[in-house]
Amino acid sequence: MTTEAFSVRTERKKVRKLDKLAAQQDRSRNYLVNQAIDQYLELLAWQDERIKEGIKAADAGRFASDAEMDAIFNKYKDA
Repeated sequence: MTTEAFSVRTERKKVRKLDKLAAQQDRSRNYLVNQAIDQYLELLAWQDERIKEGIKAADAGRFASDAEMDAIFNKYKDA
């Protein structure tokens, strides 16, 4: 795997928190940042796939009925 350096500017408070976590986990700041980037990219890919599936379902005319939507809303009404 080829790596490439880049810099990021952020608040000092965030860097201190990151360094504290890195020390607690006996990992480098770089390792934690790469883990965070990987997780973020995976989340975005997952969301993108769900959106595409939803659009495909909508294009095919598959929608929840009013009764199904009412059941969902009522489920969380008093939560």
